[in-house]
Amino acid sequence: MTVDYSCLPKQQILCIDMKSFYASCSAVMLGLDPQTCYLAVVGDIDRKGSVVLAASPRLKKEFGVKTGSRLFEIPNDPRIKIVEPKMATYLRISTELTKLFHRYVPKEAIHTYSVDESFIKVDGTSQLWGSAWTIAEKIRDEMEREFQLPCAIGIGPNMLMSKLCLDLEAKKTGIAEWTYEDVPRKLWPVQPLSEMWGIGKRLERTLNRMGIFTVGQLAKYDLHKLEAKFGIMGNQLYYHAWGVDLSEIGAPIMEGQISFGKSQILLRDYKDKEEIKHVILEMCEEVARRARTHRKAGRTVSLGIGYSQDELGGGFYRSKTMSEPTNVTMDLYRTCLQLFEEHYRNKTVRQISVALSNVVDDDMLQLRLFEPNLWKKRELGYTMDAIRSRYGSAALLRSVSYTSAGTARLRAKLVGGHKA
Repeated sequence: MTVDYSCLPKQQILCIDMKSFYASCSAVMLGLDPQTCYLAVVGDIDRKGSVVLAASPRLKKEFGVKTGSRLFEIPNDPRIKIVEPKMATYLRISTELTKLFHRYVPKEAIHTYSVDESFIKVDGTSQLWGSAWTIAEKIRDEMEREFQLPCAIGIGPNMLMSKLCLDLEAKKTGIAEWTYEDVPRKLWPVQPLSEMWGIGKRLERTLNRMGIFTVGQLAKYDLHKLEAKFGIMGNQLYYHAWGVDLSEIGAPIMEGQISFGKSQILLRDYKDKEEIKHVILEMCEEVARRARTHRKAGRTVSLGIGYSQDELGGGFYRSKTMSEPTNVTMDLYRTCLQLFEEHYRNKTVRQISVALSNVVDDDMLQLRLFEPNLWKKRELGYTMDAIRSRYGSAALLRSVSYTSAGTARLRAKLVGGHKA
């Protein structure tokens, strides 16, 4: 089976990534060149185990320090500058960069994928600004001239192809463009599969067990077998291996990819089981609030527990699907407790994550015979959200947040999980 590309839309979409965004912004604020300085942005410079949030390109290349490294792993070299994040400033700069994109396209053609990555659709602008490549060069040059920030730009006929072009080529060359004709030569040789956007390590292992090790092998695999194994995700994996993506600008590239989650590395080791449960409850509250903010509810709850390095690492990540979608905090918490009790091995915990997926619109409420007040719980959540939105996230907290285990009061003072 092959794909007839002549029937597919050929858009002009740019995927723009600000290189080492946090590190580059901090470098500019210090009067340094982001491309040549040695700089690391660390969550808390007073904790040796604190995580590196971003590293300048030269620090990555010459010292091997990268995002996710620890403060104690950074060499003691006088050339290296270590700074704490300025999240509020980073967000302001990101907003200004979006305004730069708006010079070339209307706001409807801009999709901010993350604080440092955006998609823009430049169809129909050639008479004003030139080809997609020319627009990419203009944006890159203006970004460097006005903000002193470097970027990489991938160009493709759809969101998926522009993203793949960015990750697999443009991040090395600065600007690159892929067409459907490039798929066999540039996309199919990619391995390991986790290098392909949308395929994580766990999915890669599953595909490897099926005898699939390259994107080309995935493209040539039997579609019906993929659908039988993965459902609609199997269909998407197959067509993505051919570079096919029919999603509109701003829509999730992977169907069903929308989920709401929260992960945090704890400031200390947690050994007491009840203390761990207190943090899980706080995180369920935040995940449920995020879902309600988007008027969504979900059926699948996932809990991840990472053990301390003193326990030689390890942990677990397990999911459970409920019979009905929910965004009620205590529904999520009860499910997380079930997963916790089943899989926790009485080890020291240093990282916790909670996620809600299998998401649907929260526009219907299934009444339960033995829980007639369910609608009150649902509305209570929205009422609490309204109070927090007006008076701040710390305006209403659960009692566990005032115990020594609670982290919500500290996190309420942060922006994006880090110092403002």
